[in-house]
Amino acid sequence: MIVSLIITLRETLEMALIIGIIFRYLRKSNQLEYKKYVYWGIIVGLIMSISGAILINSLSILFEGRTEQIFEGIIMLIGAFLLSTMILWMLNQKNIAHELEEKLHMQVKNTHKFGVFSVVFVSILREGIETVLFLGAARFSEENNSLLGAILGIIIAIILGIIIYQGTSKINLKLFFTITSYFLIIIAAGLLAHGIHEFQEAGIIPIFIEHIYDINFILDENGTIGLFLKGLFGYNGNPSLIETIVYVIYMVVIFSIWRYLKMQKMQQNKEKSSKIHPNEISLPSDQISS
Repeated sequence: MIVSLIITLRETLEMALIIGIIFRYLRKSNQLEYKKYVYWGIIVGLIMSISGAILINSLSILFEGRTEQIFEGIIMLIGAFLLSTMILWMLNQKNIAHELEEKLHMQVKNTHKFGVFSVVFVSILREGIETVLFLGAARFSEENNSLLGAILGIIIAIILGIIIYQGTSKINLKLFFTITSYFLIIIAAGLLAHGIHEFQEAGIIPIFIEHIYDINFILDENGTIGLFLKGLFGYNGNPSLIETIVYVIYMVVIFSIWRYLKMQKMQQNKEKSSKIHPNEISLPSDQISS
């Protein structure tokens, strides 16, 4: 439940912020006649995303036994990969709002109504497909209540999106995305290890050592707390050697890349600030940047 809530909260809030940026741009540029194309982009993007969710769910029902384990393992690995790349991509972005407004400006300037629709559609579809794949992977790792968590996440995100758009509250988006990014990295590591476990169960990956350690007598993975941690972080009380190695390597690599990108960004900001003339007045940066 918690995994699904975090995923839909973050992804839906990203969708809400994208929509807010688009409407804000149209209002500022006095181009409100394009609003209907924005709505159509949102609707079609959501329909395509929901269709993808139905397709994945339908496919999962078709498989049994070994093929089901392989299918679940593939979905988990895809989910872990997309979660990781999405987090690192956002970390490497300088100003998402500015880039989105630039795309819209080019389409509006050339009166490309379909272009405006396309910008919105692609943005919503990308977030929607990511959400569908993440939830598909999370559903296989969580025991129950994944649907409830997903719905709660969507509701909370919509409320936050409305609050931000109306400007009735100052929410620190940078802090929000940083905290959720840490959670999502740990979730991705759990999905990766769980995917490896499914492949081992299917006989695709050798086991070598079935249980490198066993702490289920301390914290049972099938107990109340164990199931909660299993759904949230992919907790396994008796992992195999390969699962443990993959989990540790992933965490080391992903946080090393994270640190490198952060250091690189700090260096770029330092160089940029050193070039600004003392008499120049810098405009406040957009709230939606990483």
